[in-house]
Amino acid sequence: QVQLAESGGGLVQAGGSLRLSCAASGRFFSINAMGWYRQAPGKQRELVAAITGGGKTNYADSVKGRFTISRDNAKNTVYLQMNSLKPEDTAVYYCHCQEGDYPYEEYDYWGQGTQVTVSS
Repeated sequence: QVQLAESGGGLVQAGGSLRLSCAASGRFFSINAMGWYRQAPGKQRELVAAITGGGKTNYADSVKGRFTISRDNAKNTVYLQMNSLKPEDTAVYYCHCQEGDYPYEEYDYWGQGTQVTVSS
């Protein structure tokens, strides 16, 4: 079982920055891909950014050039640096990871979410 603990959300003005962190803990074989999703009121959850264990990254078009995902494998922690924030970035941000013996057997885990609110 993996527990994901998120931190770093909050209220910021448009144009500002926030940094989200998510640490994985518990008993697990290997933490593989990690990432961040977000869900705004009335909308579906969407991928924001993801990073593989080897450091390959993937971003939603809406955040490219503004957000940067990174990870510290020794700490099983993933970060999301969010710059030039816009009101449309307002959402609950969820940490996600895949754990297991890639590619044979993997499990998905989610954090509880952290609120990010960007005021105009």
